[in-house]
Amino acid sequence: MSDAPDLVLVVDFGAQYAQLIARRVREAHVYSEIVPRSMPVAEMLARKPRAIIFSGGPASVNVEGAPGIDPAIYDAGVPLLGICYGAQLLARDLGGEVARTGAGEYGRTTLRLPGASRLFAGLPAEQPVWMSHGDSITAAPTGATVTARTDVVPVAAFEDRERGVYGVQFHPEVVHTAHGMEVLKAFLIDAAGCRPTWTNVSIIEHAVAEIRAQVGGERVICGLSGGVDSSVAAALVHKAVGDQLTCVFVDTGLLRQGEAEQVEETFREQFAVDLVHVKAADRFLDALDDVIDPERKRKTIGELFIRVFEEAASDLGDARFLVQGTLYPDIVESGGGDNANIKSHHNVGGLPDDMQFELVEPLRHLFKDEVRAIGEELGLPEEMVWRQPFPGPGLAVRIIGTITRERVGILQQADAIVVEEIRRAGLYREIWQSFAVLPAVKTVGVMGDDRTYAYPIVLRAVTSDDAMTADWARLPYDVLERISSRIINEVPGVNRVAYDITSKPPGTIEWE
Repeated sequence: MSDAPDLVLVVDFGAQYAQLIARRVREAHVYSEIVPRSMPVAEMLARKPRAIIFSGGPASVNVEGAPGIDPAIYDAGVPLLGICYGAQLLARDLGGEVARTGAGEYGRTTLRLPGASRLFAGLPAEQPVWMSHGDSITAAPTGATVTARTDVVPVAAFEDRERGVYGVQFHPEVVHTAHGMEVLKAFLIDAAGCRPTWTNVSIIEHAVAEIRAQVGGERVICGLSGGVDSSVAAALVHKAVGDQLTCVFVDTGLLRQGEAEQVEETFREQFAVDLVHVKAADRFLDALDDVIDPERKRKTIGELFIRVFEEAASDLGDARFLVQGTLYPDIVESGGGDNANIKSHHNVGGLPDDMQFELVEPLRHLFKDEVRAIGEELGLPEEMVWRQPFPGPGLAVRIIGTITRERVGILQQADAIVVEEIRRAGLYREIWQSFAVLPAVKTVGVMGDDRTYAYPIVLRAVTSDDAMTADWARLPYDVLERISSRIINEVPGVNRVAYDITSKPPGTIEWE
């Protein structure tokens, strides 16, 4: 694609909703990326953003050491939108006032519009918005017009069209703000002049052009797992370079039941992709023998994957490029930017330092919902595109403790029952992930009047939009009962089933 999409940068000031802001911008068909507040302003401007959004954040702009930004950004001529903390920062830096009035706002609040404005054009004079702030803007920046207020906040929004500066105290990115998308679109399209060209077709065209520019006429291999991400990445690279691509499917012995057969059918038969099937279960299980720490599991698996791919590449004539289905949330959780390392994803923080490949990651800046949409556009089967996420390390991070062949077999059977019953209940597309976990402990039970000492299975089911946050799924009791009954009756070595009702945060979706 010769004409790159317009770029909007979301500067993260520690917001709970930074990723959500970026996703909402993309839903308006404008490309966005999140950057840390520590990024030098000169570096931000060098990327030629069409607009910049300041996110919210937990701090007060009036405390010592509060997150700030280089004032040079205000003279760059780039339209700015501040949200919550971001609006307060704009107000303070540009001559307004922010104070703790003792009248914070949390939750649903009625916004009132005193007159005409760019961001609220055509919207109701009163509308519900979502607030979450202790400090309040008590005076708008010098030269700015107050465009909204509430019963307790005199400046709930402001704008200075001449300088291209806009601020909203509320959160337009959350669904509880009734007209939030209209407000964001008004800023992006009307105020900043962004072109709404970020569509499924444009994403594919842009990715294809980048892939071709990167790999030229050289051979490429793809680490294909059969999950949504690697499958879409493989289909995208195949569209770009055709028979230069060879997919390497590594059977680690840690896959779901029937996974290997489905991958073979889809990519070898339906897509006619050159597919190498490496059966490496013994290698992976031997390497994981007595490995308990989850970070060691991920790094062991990540390194062994690379070694297997290197061997395959050598057999294919030393392919230099390796395709991975890395997504944006993988980068965030593995410590990208200013983010803490929550856990090293095997395809990011788990890669060995001496890896010989140059990575091709066409999905690196995409969220899962965007990847699914691209997969459909590329013609992947619905059952593959809408498959629930499965971790790259496979069942290794769903067995809590030492991994053995017996435990893998037990978990495969239990997990298959969970998925089957969730599908039977018509809940599969509604739930982000549903799976079984096997803690390597045993519990006492009674079956057939005899004492048992067997494994428990923990059920995990969550709802989410992008895996950055998640809530536990309120599964119907009859579904839980069927799953529990079937696992205990059909899976040898299990005598107890529990249900995990932890959200993310404080937990993560996977147990390890």
